[in-house]
Amino acid sequence: MAAGAVAAGLLSGPAASARPAPDPSLTTMSIKSPPGGANVRVLLFYGSAAGGEESPLVNAGIAAIERIGQTGPENQRFTVTATGDASVFTNDKKLSRFNTVVFLTGGGDVLDPEQEAGLEAYMEAGGGFVGLHDAARAEPYSDWFTGLIGARPAAGQPTVQRATVEVGDRVHPATKSLPMEWKRPDKWLNWAKNPSGEVHTVARVRESTYRPGTGANGWDHPVSWCRDYDGGRSFYTGMGGTVSSYDETDFREHLRGALLWTTRLVRADCKATITGNYKAERLTRPNQPGQNDQIGEPHGLVTAPDGRVFYIGRGGADASQPVVTDWNNPDVGKGKGEIHVYDPKTKEVTLAGALTVFGNKGGGDELVKVEEGLLGIELDPGFEENGWVYLHYTPHSGIDRDKRMAERRVSRFTLDLATNKLDLASEKVLLKWPVQIHSCCHAGGGMAWDSKGNLYIATGDNNSSGFSDGYSGNNPQPNYKGVSFADARRTAGNTNNLNGKILRIHPEPDGTYTLPEGNLFTGKETDEGGGKTRGEIYVMGVRNPARISVDKKTDILYAGWVGPDAGAPSTTWGPAKYDTFAVITKASNRGWPYCMGNEQPYRDRNLPDPSKPLGWYDCDHPKNESPNNDGLVNLPPVTGNNIWYSPQGGAPDFPRDANGVPSYKQDEATYKLPWLKGGGQAAMNGPVYRYDGTNSSDVKWPAYWDGKWFVGDFYDSDQPRNAVLMDPRTQGDGGLPVHSESLKKIVPIGNDGIKNLMGWTFGPDGALYVLDYGRGFFTSDAKSALWRVTYTGGGPTPAAGQLARGTQ
Repeated sequence: MAAGAVAAGLLSGPAASARPAPDPSLTTMSIKSPPGGANVRVLLFYGSAAGGEESPLVNAGIAAIERIGQTGPENQRFTVTATGDASVFTNDKKLSRFNTVVFLTGGGDVLDPEQEAGLEAYMEAGGGFVGLHDAARAEPYSDWFTGLIGARPAAGQPTVQRATVEVGDRVHPATKSLPMEWKRPDKWLNWAKNPSGEVHTVARVRESTYRPGTGANGWDHPVSWCRDYDGGRSFYTGMGGTVSSYDETDFREHLRGALLWTTRLVRADCKATITGNYKAERLTRPNQPGQNDQIGEPHGLVTAPDGRVFYIGRGGADASQPVVTDWNNPDVGKGKGEIHVYDPKTKEVTLAGALTVFGNKGGGDELVKVEEGLLGIELDPGFEENGWVYLHYTPHSGIDRDKRMAERRVSRFTLDLATNKLDLASEKVLLKWPVQIHSCCHAGGGMAWDSKGNLYIATGDNNSSGFSDGYSGNNPQPNYKGVSFADARRTAGNTNNLNGKILRIHPEPDGTYTLPEGNLFTGKETDEGGGKTRGEIYVMGVRNPARISVDKKTDILYAGWVGPDAGAPSTTWGPAKYDTFAVITKASNRGWPYCMGNEQPYRDRNLPDPSKPLGWYDCDHPKNESPNNDGLVNLPPVTGNNIWYSPQGGAPDFPRDANGVPSYKQDEATYKLPWLKGGGQAAMNGPVYRYDGTNSSDVKWPAYWDGKWFVGDFYDSDQPRNAVLMDPRTQGDGGLPVHSESLKKIVPIGNDGIKNLMGWTFGPDGALYVLDYGRGFFTSDAKSALWRVTYTGGGPTPAAGQLARGTQ
């Protein structure tokens, strides 16, 4: 039936009833090559199991798709034929003329066995399929049709509501031109079974923006997806449930992209998030007994341009080795910070070298355990020529056992590129500063380069987790021989201290460094109290940033840090522990120990009794009035962070009073990022993936992930392991992610997977390399390992030779 004659009536399909699966022998379909051809045609089927007048929705859908086919570039146009007569699916000659079949149907049992077998044969021959909204209710007794659609609606009929669609695929033609946050009205279906991981989801609906009703799917609520299915291409959208949908420019563009792919007018990737298309393999073997021949206590990794992976061990020895905790013993805390190299060509591991570090006191309370040692590694931008390796570590030779102080340093070493051996005598110390080692914790350690040759160095606040009830680390009293170890205002909040910071320097060939413009301070500022600054500081107010990364395409810094220990918010002291991730576009103060999350303040403490509260800190005008401060009193304003999470959930927020102070009443909290939840938590920042189409690697991750930021947690139960999409317009000012995708089925969790994430980065082959810490603390064990996660799904479809009109 021609599209213009739809009003003439609708041919009723067979009544909905149980029946056997289609028998392919019942059809004469014998398509030998992909359906359609240069003269691209779309068949729109609107058959229904219910009789009666034709739906206005069908008329609107036909008119819109007909309009889509008549507009756009000349080589992307197509003709549309609409019919309610299901017998077309048993007519080989007719059906084979169409490049794509669109189902715009009210659902029900619309095809008899022979007709469904014809549709099945059509798909097997390379046909295309687009399902709209209630098409998910069609053929309810067919497992094959369920696979074609991808999911079935849960019970209940939705009402029209306005909601926000998160458009996560910025590459597929159906979504690349849409807003990242697409606000529109529709009838939003819930799914009986979430199809994520079995289909490639291109868009999700954000349930917090409407009332999803019974059977809600939660934060991961797919609304549009696609997959290569049974020889052909299938695209489904749960949108299009209203007549007005088809008048929307953006919705028609959504349909246009779906039709371009299914008709074979363009190629597209609908395999990028299907979990079966990824392979995770352990690269290193367990250590030999009593040795760290494969891996030390994992603490960071970096890849070389030739594919070698360099990874470090902090300082914990094999569990069989003695640990010295007695400060009267000259070997107290002595450990080996090991640098291993994995060569993908030989699949062998080499011990490049080992530094003698302070960092092997093992576990115990705050005054016994230690997080110092070999903390970070980076390779020089000219590594292929000069072999320079930068290490961030705490040498044992520099410790003062009397005052319990040590020297942290960043040094450059030279590697023999042929033998993978580090020349320890080649050390050039770029930067050094004092740290207290009387009490644990928070050493930080990550390093990263930008495209201008600037080196970023993450340092922890060098403070105990105790003595402040797990809230702001601002207890000024505990000290050892005059050096505070529980007041982060001495470090992270101090403009004249390099701890609790992200530093930015420009290493020079002679082993020195210069200061790039645009850091937070010049090093020349002073105030009336004599407070000073350090020009190396790019970011202040961070607690324990273990991993940082820089996207060299944009030179934006990404960081994550571990929060304090309070398990719940306090109306007296402030927020619960917030582990934090931040997109850092310029020099800034990220708040600790004054404010956390989206500028949620802590409370000041009294003297001489720190258990008594004073006023709330002012995040816009923070002051460092600690007796342990030798920096400026008046600090830069706090910049809100992008991601924060507590044991209660992701991005908790509270009503605020006239002064902007949150209530901190747990029953008044709202959670802005429902895909996050904490508990035992330790933020582990990851990279931003950049797809390189010129890279010939057959294991590189696909373009879908381009520009997505990988955020994770050391732990794997309820904690994040996600790829998030940020809005460039808001990310620098604490804007929330606009989309999130779970990686837990791709970067596998569980005791036999990557349970304790300790570092992750993409290599030059486009594969993801991951360190699993192991199952014990302050040591290496049989689960400590280097892993690689590769993509095995192949390139976009259809094959270039099967495009309807040339190569696109």
